[in-house]
Amino acid sequence: MPVSSVAKPQRLLRFRPLHGVLLLVALVAPLVLTSLAGGSQAFEHVARFPIGLLLLMIAMAVLCWNLNAARLRLMLNGRAGTLGQRGALGIELAAKCALCATPGGSGGPATLLLLLAQRGFSPSKGTAVFLIDQGCDLLFFLLMLSGLVAMSVVGDAQWPHQGLVQLSLLGLALLAVGVSLMMGYLPKLLRTRRQWLAWIRPSRRRWLVRRLLRCRYALRMTLALPKATLAAMLVLTALHWLLRYSLLYLAVIGVGGHTDWLWTFLTQMLAMAASQFSFLPGGAGAAEVGVGSLLLPLMGREQAAAAVLVWRLISYHLYLAAGAPLLLLYSARMLRQR
Repeated sequence: MPVSSVAKPQRLLRFRPLHGVLLLVALVAPLVLTSLAGGSQAFEHVARFPIGLLLLMIAMAVLCWNLNAARLRLMLNGRAGTLGQRGALGIELAAKCALCATPGGSGGPATLLLLLAQRGFSPSKGTAVFLIDQGCDLLFFLLMLSGLVAMSVVGDAQWPHQGLVQLSLLGLALLAVGVSLMMGYLPKLLRTRRQWLAWIRPSRRRWLVRRLLRCRYALRMTLALPKATLAAMLVLTALHWLLRYSLLYLAVIGVGGHTDWLWTFLTQMLAMAASQFSFLPGGAGAAEVGVGSLLLPLMGREQAAAAVLVWRLISYHLYLAAGAPLLLLYSARMLRQR
C-alpha cells in the first residue's frame, strides 16, 4: 500500500455510485443463486435451520473478530497509544467492513492505515503492520496446503473429485514453491532478467512487481519478528482461520447434510482462491458457485444451496452488518475533526 494512498483522508471516505451498485449485487447474489440452485426447498431448509447452531456460528464469528483484534494489539505493541480490546475490535471490524464492501478488498488496507493514522501511527508503520498481518495469513495457508497435499498424495483420504482435487492441490503447491523461490531471488531477477515480464503491458507490469515486492517484504518482516511474538501471532492466526473455516461445516450439519470437516476446509480454501477473480465485493458469485459445486457430490442440490446461503450470511453479511456502523462512526468523527 503506497504511503501516498493515505495522504488525503477524504479520498478514502468517498463512496462512489458504482461501488454501491456492486455492493448491492454482492449482497443479493447469495439469495439469487440459492433461488436458482435450490428453489423454494432451499429456503425451507434455511427456515428449519437449528437456532442453537446458528447462535453457535454467530458466537464463533464474534470470537474470530476478537482473535484478529488481539493479533492487531500484539502487532502494534503499544505503539499506537493505549489500545484496549474494544478499540482494536472497532478498528478490525471497520477495516474488514471496508474490505468486504469494495471490489478486490481495496478499501480494507486503506481504512486500516487511516484509522491507525488517527492514533498517531505513521503510514509507513501502518503499512508494515498490514504486511505482517498478511504474512501471518500466508504462512498459515502455506502450512495447511503442505499438509493437505501430503494427505491427498500419500494418505487414504477419500474426497469427491479425488483426481481433480489432487491435481488442484499439487498445482497450488507447485505455484507456492515457485513463487517462494522467485520471491527469494526477486531483486536479482528484476535487475538481470527484465525480459521475463516484457510481454506484460507497462501499467500491469508495475502493479505485478509492486505486489510481488510487498509479498516478499511481508514475509521477511514476519519472519524477522521475535520468536515469542511470531509464535503468538501464528497461534492467533491459526485459531482464527480454523474457526472461520468451520462455519461451512456447521452450516452443512444444520441443513441435514453429512460431510468431513477437512473437506469443507479444503472446499473453502479452493473456492475463496477462485473468488479472487471476481470483480464483486467479497468475491460474491464466485465464492457461492465454487463452494456449492464442491458440496453437490455429498448432498442434494437444495441442501447445498441452503448451506452456502447460511455460510455466507455468517461469514460475509454479518461482517458488513457489524462493521458498517463503526465505519460510519469513524468517518463522521474524522469529518468533524476536519
